[in-house]
Amino acid sequence: MTDPTIALRDIFGPKGWLSGADATPYQRDWLDRYGVAPLGVARPANTAEVAAVIAVCLEAGLQVVPQGGNTGLCGGAVAAEPNTVIVSLSRMSAIGEPDRENGSITVEAGVVLAALHEALEPHGLMFPMHLGAEGSARIGGLIGTNAGGSQAFRYGMMQDLVLGLEVVTPDGAVWDGMRAVQKDNAGYQLRKLFCGAEGTLGIVTRAVLRLHPTPRQQAGALLVMSDFAAAVSFGAFLRAEAGEFLSGLEFFSDLGLELALRHLPDLAYQLETRGDVYLLVELASGSTRVPLDDILNSALEWGMEEGLVVDGALAASGAQRAQFWRLREEQPEGQRLEGEQLKHDISVPPGAIARFIEAGATLCHGILPGVRINPFGHLGDGNIHYNLSPPEGRADFDGKAGAFAEALSALATRMGGSFAAEHGLGRAKIAMAEANRGLVERDLMARLKGAFDPLGVMNAGVLVRAAK
Repeated sequence: MTDPTIALRDIFGPKGWLSGADATPYQRDWLDRYGVAPLGVARPANTAEVAAVIAVCLEAGLQVVPQGGNTGLCGGAVAAEPNTVIVSLSRMSAIGEPDRENGSITVEAGVVLAALHEALEPHGLMFPMHLGAEGSARIGGLIGTNAGGSQAFRYGMMQDLVLGLEVVTPDGAVWDGMRAVQKDNAGYQLRKLFCGAEGTLGIVTRAVLRLHPTPRQQAGALLVMSDFAAAVSFGAFLRAEAGEFLSGLEFFSDLGLELALRHLPDLAYQLETRGDVYLLVELASGSTRVPLDDILNSALEWGMEEGLVVDGALAASGAQRAQFWRLREEQPEGQRLEGEQLKHDISVPPGAIARFIEAGATLCHGILPGVRINPFGHLGDGNIHYNLSPPEGRADFDGKAGAFAEALSALATRMGGSFAAEHGLGRAKIAMAEANRGLVERDLMARLKGAFDPLGVMNAGVLVRAAK
């Protein structure tokens, strides 16, 4: 047959086919832990060109790895073998006109999340997905990992925000599921099946997304809590008291705050009191008639009377609310700048957050005394980013990264939670999944993979082990 690199270069031209040094930026994952040099990088401009890549790779027996913004943390969007073509969706970045009456918009898979937010602003509409990597994360990757973010407890994960999909399947066919309806029970929910599949069942090329009206008013507060148990109790009270107006409920620790303030000099902490735990609360409403400040102030008073809240401040302006949010959003960057770190993406039932953090600390200090623990995340849905830094004065974890991962994943499983809350499995967590999930569950996933991709072309070795 024709040399596949020649065939792909003929299809895409110099802008659409990259190899050698030109492919280097696509080669390694965000944490620089995974990835080898691929045969090349295809950058299709439309769905037909994605299908053409699949056809060439099928004929040549090459592996295919879809790649969005390559901001994943589990190595799921880079090549594991040299005979691989990475398919970057970066050129497929068209954003359609929002449909206000239907509350939807059609976008291509390469759209950067921040660009979508910007495009929607003039229309008074929003796509309620916010996360630290939104300046580089692309819609296709967010679908592939079933991303969550800070508002997932109110609006749901990515699968709850996708109405329709267009997907190129592993045999090069195109599934047109671009229906802008919430209710569609005409068989298996294929659109949800591709959410979280990490590119193992096909390549998402376009999507119909659900939109919501932009809130006309917001209220926020930064609170110092007496401990993690107090944060959990106060969060439960807020969900009952503020209900449908609660749009943000984030927590972080004093270690995380200290690292952020140490390494990011433009950050400012505006309360008089420091504590072990902080809670960031945000309310939002589409009506200006709802007394959000009164609701939040009343909740704060109750929390102080109950001894749950030690100190706190309501944001006096949008600018101050943004400053509060930065304290939470810069948690990962502060820890990254501190040096070596281990990331663990955990979820437990929200009521078990404090118990997990306490039990996890006991486990971690038993593995490496003095290890610094920085838990932060989404109180509303139980997602804990349980990140570790070496003990003061040490530069590494003494080769115990695997022991930490095994202990924390087993703890999350025992508490009815997950060791892969919103980052997926990628290549990094397959062994973890096989140790903590039942044989029937893993077998069902492998059978799905085999049914969609019998030749094992799509992202082999991600989510499930590659067939031998």
